Amino acid sequence: MKAFISLDLEGLPYVVSREHLYVKGALYQEAREIATELVITVAEALWKREIKNVVVADSHGPMVNVIPQKLPKYVHLVRGFPRPLSMVAGAKGSALAIFVGYHAKAGTGRATFDHTYSSSSIESLRINGIEVSETLLNAYLLGEWNVPVGLVAGDKTLIESDVMEYLPWAVGVSLKESFGRHSALSPSLEELKEKLQEGIGEAIKRLNEGKLKPLKANKPVEVELRFLNSAYAETSELLPFVERLDGRTVRFRAESVEEAYKIIELLVFASAGVNAIINR
Repeated sequence: MKAFISLDLEGLPYVVSREHLYVKGALYQEAREIATELVITVAEALWKREIKNVVVADSHGPMVNVIPQKLPKYVHLVRGFPRPLSMVAGAKGSALAIFVGYHAKAGTGRATFDHTYSSSSIESLRINGIEVSETLLNAYLLGEWNVPVGLVAGDKTLIESDVMEYLPWAVGVSLKESFGRHSALSPSLEELKEKLQEGIGEAIKRLNEGKLKPLKANKPVEVELRFLNSAYAETSELLPFVERLDGRTVRFRAESVEEAYKIIELLVFASAGVNAIINR
């Protein structure tokens, strides 16, 4: 049996500064250590429950955050950016998925580093009319592959909003309670590791009882993407199937979530290119 872990950084405990989030940041190594320790905790809890194949998708920024030398021998690591299907690369064929270090969507109050997929280009993202976080976007794609999300560990605000509303069968583990975009209260790592171990036990129990469900999106999939900059919408509009709704908002339809996900990735990459041209 295979389990999939998708790791982000912004929803991790103690991570509150930009210096935690980029490779040359003064606190980046601290964030790497925390991320690796929690990933190992989850992987070991899965192993103890007879899940012997664990794939971890390192999914923040350059996607080289986990320290590979510290991982158990049964863990396979997906790393590197850019890559197809980003945060869920390597998930196909899994019995369940685990999200660790996840954060709330853009515009959410009392949430550390709230953003959706790209903090430099996206203001909001809607799938079939529902404004999604990265949690929901990834869960929809996993659901198309019949992979249920069994546990989400991250910002308390995310757990109490998107997870409770759209993934009620998943176990939620709060890693921190945010006071704002750059401040939060975090329990000790030892306490959090105990909660994750208990949470994995409950998630596996729900899986065995048939209580976990893949999150399904109706097809065709309608995507509405609102950018932070009108130049990004102008560029997106060059694709013949993309409709521009206003200065910063575009809309398109896709035959599947996987197709929609790839188009979203492409539009984000194009926006980064435009930004590089403007600021060169």
